[in-house]
Amino acid sequence: MSPELISILVLAVVFVIATTRSVNMGALAFAAAFGVGELVADLDADGIFAGFPGDLFVVLVGITYLFAIARANGTTDWLVHASIRLVRGRVALIPWVMFFLTGALTAIGAVSPAAVAIVAPIALSFAARYGISPLLMGAMVVHGAQGGGFSPISIYGTIVNGIVEREDLPGNELALFLTSLIANLVIAGVVFVLFGGLKLWTRGAMNEGPAPADPTPGHPEADTTEPAPTEPAPQLTPARMATLASLLALVIAVLVFDLDAGLTAVTLAALLSAVWPDDSRKAVGQIAWSTVLLICGVLTYVGVLDEMGTITWAGEGVSDIGIPLLAAVLLCYIGAIVSAFASSVGIMGALIPLAVPFLAQGEIGAVGMVAALAVSATVVDVSPFSTNGALVLAAAPDVDRERFFRQLMIYGGIVVAVVPAVVWLVLVVPGFG
Repeated sequence: MSPELISILVLAVVFVIATTRSVNMGALAFAAAFGVGELVADLDADGIFAGFPGDLFVVLVGITYLFAIARANGTTDWLVHASIRLVRGRVALIPWVMFFLTGALTAIGAVSPAAVAIVAPIALSFAARYGISPLLMGAMVVHGAQGGGFSPISIYGTIVNGIVEREDLPGNELALFLTSLIANLVIAGVVFVLFGGLKLWTRGAMNEGPAPADPTPGHPEADTTEPAPTEPAPQLTPARMATLASLLALVIAVLVFDLDAGLTAVTLAALLSAVWPDDSRKAVGQIAWSTVLLICGVLTYVGVLDEMGTITWAGEGVSDIGIPLLAAVLLCYIGAIVSAFASSVGIMGALIPLAVPFLAQGEIGAVGMVAALAVSATVVDVSPFSTNGALVLAAAPDVDRERFFRQLMIYGGIVVAVVPAVVWLVLVVPGFG
């Protein structure tokens, strides 16, 4: 049995044990990375730790720390009330506001995880207060980020268009952008309908108080028709104003000065803690440590897979298939599956060149194939193992985190199973480009 196949089978075993025994998958993945790295891939500790996502670790810790402080001093409550006033009390509009807000941020140049890191904590705090499904809200944020992610001036768009130009393939920047935007809009619409969005319309215009009590415990998306009782809106205190200024500083630092979101958030949180220690004393305990362990462990194992060549091995095996359409759909699935655990941009950068040989035969349209690969490799970022999905999982307050993790994993699995086949059928089979 080849080392590459062994590494894939070990990953499957990790999933099975974590699912059936309720063990933190990150801890299992660290153990698997050690075992496979040492015994199969002949890697030393430095080679194994090369895959540890240090930047994502700091992002998860920094963002959840900063927003834990914001929740403790009432800043998120103030933001929620401001959002309600913005949409004239129509709670059903808020998920769409979050979709287009994150889409606008990525379209003008924000890195997708940075946009999600900024918007997700606010969106999910709103969801918790008004009884909106956290899965609905989280999916709207992530799909919004990906919807704007391939504009001609975006990070994803410039990278993919650059790869297309370097490989001397036909390209269409506008088609790539519109394909991703339409695909994510359609998915967001389906999610909105399936996860309680239509029920939100039955509430009418809400007052600014807390949401009515959920008549069915454990089902935050249950239908409610009575308006919320009125309570005084939160007022701006010095601590809240400083926290709002910190959140604005985070946005400017990330979008304008291209600073690291995690390091910036940790710095701002530390400053707030130094000035108002009483408000932030419990915030460190509210950092999503179990999520940090889970995500960092899984991505470290994926790093071992990459280091030992498993991902390249799988991609090259597909590209050697003599049936172009079959190879195309398999590459879309590889992009979706691997991207659910790793860098979307990195996967696109690897898969588009692998597609060049059969694109050169002229049987597959290059524009449609590149767009299909781009969509397949990014819509799956709702997976809790991807950076965006991990941020959503970490940012959700007052939820059963294990249950929410399973919901994200199941939803991500459905997206992985369905979307690559659909985009292949719509974009590749007709031969666009």
